[in-house]
Amino acid sequence: MLLRTTDPFRDLDRLAQQVLGTTNRPAVMPMDAWREGDRFVIEFDLPGVARDSIDLDVERNVLTIRAERVARNGDWEALASERPRGVFSRQLVLGDNLDLERIEAGYADGVLRLVVPVAEKAKPRKIEISVDSADERREDTAAITA
Repeated sequence: MLLRTTDPFRDLDRLAQQVLGTTNRPAVMPMDAWREGDRFVIEFDLPGVARDSIDLDVERNVLTIRAERVARNGDWEALASERPRGVFSRQLVLGDNLDLERIEAGYADGVLRLVVPVAEKAKPRKIEISVDSADERREDTAAITA
């Protein structure tokens, strides 16, 4: 089976990558993020990336994700090469209302899933109203005069 495409711009990008060792397009790491109650969930698509090549770092409130899709080695001839290879990197600035000490990470079926809980200090809470000492004095005085 012969696979042939005729996109001159894609061919130009490939030529630039081969000659210069780089491409003008950044490597793709698509992301979805949503909130589920008291936690945020972030998923990154990393198909074909080995779990061992994924690196997660948190410094202050910046989360950095790095991954590498290794190029094939061996005696073979490329017929099409549209999937990006090399190192992928993405940084997210996380808010102060998140608990960065308890981030959970899992990787299955080419999807990196991070669960970031909301910090206890950022969760809504009830504040108890105490009785003011001036109100207590008024109540005590009203009880004596009655």
